[in-house]
Order: sequence, then structure tokens, then C-alpha cells
Amino acid sequence: MNVENIDQLIEKDPSLESSRPALEAMTEGASCIHRSWGLGKITGFDADRGMLLIDFEEGERKSHAMDPVFCLGKIEILEDDHIISRHRSNPEEIDLMAKKNPVDLVIEILSKFEDGCAANRDFERILGFLFGPAKGKKWWTATKKLLIKDPRVAVPNKKTEPYVLRDEPVKPEQEILQDFFDEKRSKEKIALAEKLYDLASEKEDLQADLPQVLEDLTNAILEARNLSEADRLYGIWVRNNLARDVEEDVEKLEPTSASILQECEGDLPRLADLLPTKFHSRFLDLVTRVYPDNWKAIIVNLLQNTSVKFSGECAHFLIDREESKLLIKSLSLWLDEQTLKAPVLLWMLKFRELAKFKDLLKDLINPRLLTAVFSAIDYESLQNATTRRIPLAEILSDDKELLPDILSKGTAENAQDLAQALLLNPGFEDLSKRSLLARFIKRYPEIQDLLDGGSSSSSSSSVVTDDSLIVSKSSYDRKIEDLDELTKVKIPENSLAIEAAREHGDLRENAEYHMAKDEQKVLLARQSELQTEIMRAKPTDFSDAPVDSIGIGSIVELVDQSNSDSQTYTVLGAWDSDPDNNVLSYLTPLGQMLLGKKIEDIVETDVAGNIQTWKVKGLSRWVDKN
Repeated sequence: MNVENIDQLIEKDPSLESSRPALEAMTEGASCIHRSWGLGKITGFDADRGMLLIDFEEGERKSHAMDPVFCLGKIEILEDDHIISRHRSNPEEIDLMAKKNPVDLVIEILSKFEDGCAANRDFERILGFLFGPAKGKKWWTATKKLLIKDPRVAVPNKKTEPYVLRDEPVKPEQEILQDFFDEKRSKEKIALAEKLYDLASEKEDLQADLPQVLEDLTNAILEARNLSEADRLYGIWVRNNLARDVEEDVEKLEPTSASILQECEGDLPRLADLLPTKFHSRFLDLVTRVYPDNWKAIIVNLLQNTSVKFSGECAHFLIDREESKLLIKSLSLWLDEQTLKAPVLLWMLKFRELAKFKDLLKDLINPRLLTAVFSAIDYESLQNATTRRIPLAEILSDDKELLPDILSKGTAENAQDLAQALLLNPGFEDLSKRSLLARFIKRYPEIQDLLDGGSSSSSSSSVVTDDSLIVSKSSYDRKIEDLDELTKVKIPENSLAIEAAREHGDLRENAEYHMAKDEQKVLLARQSELQTEIMRAKPTDFSDAPVDSIGIGSIVELVDQSNSDSQTYTVLGAWDSDPDNNVLSYLTPLGQMLLGKKIEDIVETDVAGNIQTWKVKGLSRWVDKN
């Protein structure tokens, strides 16, 4: 808008005088942000209608007309030197800065905020516009680690606190050091000491304060009543890391890490599971030093009785110590005894393709292991009073290659027994059971009888008497994939969108929030619809289509009795309609009319009052031609 346009607006409504600077910023070429429609660019002003014309990057809103007065409360106009404006005019410059000098880019962003303060969500919003939400989030996660060591930016201890551009650079370790001395809580003191160790690249900077730090830390470890043994061991290791430059043998500093291990000798698995993941290897190394004569037995016990992360670390440790034979012997024994626990089973299934374990585990990934998996899932479902999903059940469902790999190493009889165990297992949702059974059936079609309740009736018979849906295996797989994408991608993305929109304030006038909620209703309705359809579905390959009458899986040649024209149709599953290629779902009106008919039978069709009489002239099976 030009000055004349703005003067006309103010003349009509004098109260707009205070908004003159904001109106003057609405110039052609200026970037702007609408809280619901995202980033846009002002492309002009329609003087006849008194409307701004804006191109929004999302959707199809090109030359979108908006009342400038309405825009005062809905649109943020960005200055030319704003980082987003600069990126749109010269993306190469900003992309290079993001790659080569990421902290400088953060400082550029902070400098445009009042008092140089910006919250985490402010950064995520701006970076989403710069690089896209996914790439922006990844870049921000990596850059936050660099900010911790930069003296120009004060990094918050809590997510709710802002990032602050300092007037004068301050070394982060000096800030942490002050926080450490001020902190009275032992657990938080240990965490600050670890931060201090991570930040202080030049330990000389800490030499003067280090003796006091070590003394305070030792007192915190010794005197605090609220610390668990795992907290104390963690604190000792942090103290020892800091002390290595001033002590000849840190392992002699009291209390020692060995003393904690000996105190917990009767319950080492519990202690191991409470430790941060980064200390798992250090814990196992400590076991070998404290128990030089029987460390192998202790680590095998830890492998069997700890969480999946620690079980995996034990396996790595044994292989690195050239104890692969001990590892495989232990796993084989537990498999023979059917005493493998859920964390070990989960580790075996998750990492079976890892180069380090592939050759070791390949012979153990067999039907007997699947029996152990089903038993562990059954047990966990009985212990689990919540609706939380069971990881072992999840990996069986999500890993499409796992079940076929296991079944390939067994017999049809093994598969029948395992499929029956799956049907009776309470640890799987009905939908997951059907999906897994489809994988059984793909390798052993005779297992279809389990889905039919042992019935010997043909799934592609000429008459379907229950409310089930006969479907092709390919269409069934597509429905499962659609449901997976909906459940694992679209619905979670929508939930994130709702949360992001909720942060924008007043929900009554929050268009973005209402749009996301409306989308949620559509997605959940579609999810319910797909789940219902899949539960009714009976996959088939149409191999049992009849030969003497029209059934599901038949190819039919019809001849028009009035003019001898012929037409060929293929009758397939409920989700297989393809009118362009004359493929009918058996549920269509014509499909229903054809079912059960034989050669020479007559079929009448009525299309918009046009009645035609057809005779069945040819009949074959689809499966025999594909």
C-alpha cells in the first residue's frame, strides 16, 4: 500500500492512526506470517476493492485478497532483514550460514527478539519456515548441543525457560560452576558436575575450583539419603572423571565404585537397569575388575535378567571379550528350556540383522523361538493391567520380514501349531492377529481354515452367507498398509498439529486449531472404518473358485440375446472393482446376479430402465490365467 491508500483508510476510521506504522509495513514484496495459513508474500494492492493481495506458500492461496485492517490482528509483517525474509530473497546465504556457522544463525534470530530472548517453540516455528518442520527440528537438535559451549548465548536449564543473547560473553562452565556451588540437592548437584565435565574442554580453567568441586561432590554422594545406589555410582563416576587431572588413582577415592557394587551384590540386575545407558559398558568393565574369577557368570545373569538395552550391551561385551561361544551356548540353553525372557527375545529379534550378531543368531531365529515369543507375550499381557502395547507383539507386527523368515525354517505342522497359539494369545489385538495370520497363510494356505473356524466351506464359493468380506490378498495388504500409515503417521502428525495450534492462544478464534480438530475427526472415522473392514475380511488367492458355476474368482463371458454382442467380466473380491478392465466386485449388483449361474443360464440386467438379457456362454477361473 502507498501513503494515499493508508490515508484513505485512516480517514474512514481515525482510530487506525495508531496503526499507521503497521499499515506502512504492508508493502509489495514484504514477507508475512498468517497464524493459520503460514508464510506468505504481499504481491500487490487492489485499490478498487481496497484489498491486499498475498501469495501463501501452503495450499492454493495465490493472490489471496485480504482486508488490511483485518490483517492488523491476524498477520505478522516481517522486516526485510528478518531471517525468514533474507532466506526467501537469498536462500543460498542463509543455508550456508546454517551449515557452516549454525550458532551465528541462532544469534541472528535472537537479535530480532525483544531483549534478545526467545523460547524453544519460537525457534522451532522460525526454523520450520526456513527449512521445513522435519529438517528444521533435526538442525535445531544438533545446534542446541553447540549452543551449550558458546559464551554468547545463555542456554536454559528447563524447556520452559528462554534462550538469551548475552550482553557480554560468559564462559558456560563458569555459569555452571556457580550453579553447582549454589545447588543444595544432591541429585541435581551430580548432574551439574557432569555438565561441568562435558563443558570444560580446558581443565586448567577449573584448576582453582576443582578441589572444592570434588569435596562438595563427595559429600553429596556420602551424605544424601535420597540417592539410590545407582545415583551414587553415577555420582562417583562423574567425580572420578573430573578428578583424573589431579589424582593419580581415582579408583581409590572414597567411596569407590567397587564398594557400591559389593553393597548391591545380591541385586546387580536392578542396579544395572537404573544406570544411564552411557554408563552400561563402564558398569560391565567394573564387574570384570571387582569379580575377576566369575565375571562371565555374572554378565550372563545380567544378560538374562535386565532390560533390552542392557541385555544388548551384555551381548556386545561378551563378543568383544571373545566370549561368543558362551553367549550362543547360554541363548541355546535358555531356548531349549523355554526360559528366555522378553527383553532378551526383543533384543534378539531387533538386532538379528546386525552384522555383529547375524551369524551368531541365524540358527536361533526359528519356530521354537517364536513359541518362546508367544509365551512371553502371553505372560506380559496377563501382568499388564494397562492398555500399553507389548514391544514383542509390536515388532512381530511391524517387521514384515520376521515371521516369513521364521516360518521358512519350519514345517506346515509347526506353522499350524503356531497359528493356533497366535489365535489364542491375549497379547495381540484382533486386527494384529489377522495381519499376522495373513503372513502364515501366504506361506501355508491351508491355515486359512483357522480363520474360517475349521470350516471346510470354500471361501470363494458361489454364495457368501455371513457378514465377512472375501478379498484378494493384494487388496488386503493395501488396506493394512493404509491403516498402518493412518495409525503411525497421519494421526500422530495430526496430534502434533493440534498441540502446536493450541499454543497459539484463544481456541474460540483459532482457525488452525479447529481445522486440525476437524481433520482429527475425519482421520479417526477413517481408522475405525478400516479396522471394521479388515476385521470382516477373509483374504484368498481365489484358488478354490468353482469350475462348473460362477463364483468369486470366475471369468465370465456373457452374450447379449438381442444382438449377439459379447462381454467378458472377472468377478473378484470386495475391494477389487476395476470397471475400466471389466473387473467386478462380487458385491456389485451384477456380481450378485452372476454368482451361482452356470453355462447357458440367463441373466437380466436393468440399467436406467434399459433391460438386457444375457446368456452365460463362457466360464473359466481367474487363478488359472494369472
